[in-house]
Amino acid sequence: MAMSIVHRITGIALYFGTILLAWWLIATASGPGAYANVQGFTSSWIGRVIVFGYTWALLHHMLGGARHLIWDLGYGFGKDEREWLTWAALIGSVTLTVVVWIVAYAVGAGR
Repeated sequence: MAMSIVHRITGIALYFGTILLAWWLIATASGPGAYANVQGFTSSWIGRVIVFGYTWALLHHMLGGARHLIWDLGYGFGKDEREWLTWAALIGSVTLTVVVWIVAYAVGAGR
């Protein structure tokens, strides 16, 4: 039940994160000054926390959606299967978020 609620909360968080993504895209198209403003925000500590949270919400929601798809196909309803899917979505989302950020820092050299 708790993971189902978290799935819905991450869905709501994605709406707000998408506003940040739209801001970045619009700034990219608007020119160097607008882009520098977005980069200034996203490279601050609070900006990085927000983008990190957006990354986790996106990956958690994706894995939660896969879990729901498995259920829609009629699988994974046993007690042990439900527990495994729940933990897989939670641990997988955290792990994938960390991996994405490590790769992003390795490719972008922490910029």
